Amino acid sequence: MVRRAADVPFLSSVELAELAGVSQPSVTRFAVALGFDGYPALRRRLREVAPAEPAPETGSYNEYQQAVEVEIENLRQLAEVLADPTPVRRAGRVLAESRPLPVLGLRAAAAQAHGFAYFAAKVHPDVRLLNEGGTMLHDRIDAAARAGAGALLCFALPRHPREVVDALAHARETGLTVVTVADSPFAPVARVSDLLLPAAVGTGLAFDTACAPMLLGRVLLEAMCDGLPDAQARLEEFDTKAAARGLFVD
Repeated sequence: MVRRAADVPFLSSVELAELAGVSQPSVTRFAVALGFDGYPALRRRLREVAPAEPAPETGSYNEYQQAVEVEIENLRQLAEVLADPTPVRRAGRVLAESRPLPVLGLRAAAAQAHGFAYFAAKVHPDVRLLNEGGTMLHDRIDAAARAGAGALLCFALPRHPREVVDALAHARETGLTVVTVADSPFAPVARVSDLLLPAAVGTGLAFDTACAPMLLGRVLLEAMCDGLPDAQARLEEFDTKAAARGLFVD
């Protein structure tokens, strides 16, 4: 529904069920779960808030162009969500205050977690990347909590590993505030997250594309920097040392 936001208000429950790969009764139950009398009531509400302009026609695009167009739309939706920066700013403060800061991402989300941790380590004094599963994962979460961590950041992308859901549940049991960047507000990790920031993925290619989650991660990093008084000084110190070492060629 998020990816086809411009079309959904004009689809029947049967058509929506076919697009989502579920049964028609599932669509009705979903609408009721959201507090509507049924799907027609949900559709009326969606029509009230639907964009005034129709979605651009993509029929003439090849599959690669369509994948790009989907990601452009995902980024537009992210921009609309960020019109209210309160959730991101709140999450940024929570992460900035956590010493150490564990960053979790497994399988498809491992790259997002690694990217965030790489840059976060330049401004945060203690970032701990958790990008490998297994029996040691809970131990590492426990170690972070014992060391004083107050929060855990998780990147969760489809397909969602059961291990991630279990790890987040364990993190909350240890007292950590769980901040999650996920592909949907209804992702399996939602119920074990304290703050969930959604950013849709593209599904048009053989493997999902994650431009919006990556950008949201950078936005969250910016918000975290705002909560770190010495962030600028740390960056300047790194630049000075990098120049002295001749670290970069540009």
